[in-house]
Amino acid sequence: METNRVLSSLSYLSVLFAGILFPLVVFLVTEDKKTKYHAKKALLSQLIMLVPFPVVVYSAITQIVMNQTEVPMLFISSVIITILLCLIVAVWNIVKGIKIFTNESY
Repeated sequence: METNRVLSSLSYLSVLFAGILFPLVVFLVTEDKKTKYHAKKALLSQLIMLVPFPVVVYSAITQIVMNQTEVPMLFISSVIITILLCLIVAVWNIVKGIKIFTNESY
């Protein structure tokens, strides 16, 4: 098995064990263009999961400061959207990593 293919596959599969760190290290260290491409793509897809977190934090702080007794719809909806987005990105990364590992799209 080719080392570059394994590194590319592990860059995507790192969503399960190393998060953003592994694709970043692979991107900075490797010299192979395809491996660097897959590491960058995996890194960007894993960074997408961080996009909705400021909205969650803002809605939580707003709910605490205002001390409202009503249902915090902004907070609940932002948490649900964040969870769905994280699941979609994680499944996409796992599928992409398995495809590269099984030599379907390298």
